[in-house]
Amino acid sequence: MDKLEQTVLLKKGAEANLYLTSWHGRTAVTKIRTIKSYRPEALDMQIRSYRTSHEAQLLHQAKISGVTTPLIYMVNVSEAAIIMEYIDGVQVKQYVNKVSKMEREKICLKIGELAGKLHKENLIHGDLTTSNMILNKHGTIFLIDFGLGERNAELEAKGVDLHLLKRALQSTHFTFWETCFNDVLTGYRSVLGDKFTEKVYEKTREIERRGRYVEERKQ
Repeated sequence: MDKLEQTVLLKKGAEANLYLTSWHGRTAVTKIRTIKSYRPEALDMQIRSYRTSHEAQLLHQAKISGVTTPLIYMVNVSEAAIIMEYIDGVQVKQYVNKVSKMEREKICLKIGELAGKLHKENLIHGDLTTSNMILNKHGTIFLIDFGLGERNAELEAKGVDLHLLKRALQSTHFTFWETCFNDVLTGYRSVLGDKFTEKVYEKTREIERRGRYVEERKQ
């Protein structure tokens, strides 16, 4: 890849690895989807290439919708790689456990607004958790990792996004998750209005009921 220097592994994931790189003098992150040897070679290349270009498109579309995402510097489909802006900040997952109630409310309201802006344009993140949000020193929240994302107008997909966020809050921020999620819904409502928010949240509750039913049947 052109002008790719000094790669340092940041994170090893199930689908892709993240590397800290230098790109034309700028600190950047390269996401490379790893080869899956259990798939036929041609199929594996097709899948990785599609998911790479699709994620880049979603990042761009999210930015157009008013959601802060890393800038994309280059997409190399043949190597299943995206080179993007490095966001110098802290995971929201780590941040909200350390701040005041007032600051936590502010952050959760903003998370809800960002989710609302995505859903208004029928963009689904696919892994909407506080682990995939970075807060920079200027107080801006960046959404990252759209690898499981899609464009989908259905309430089900939007309900799943909120369900994943709710579950993440319950597991990671369990002492105040309910207040956080209510603040998220308030921010979401400010973008999409009361009626639509209630429809999406009812779908979230339906998804939760389904999950409980499956667990009960297993037992």
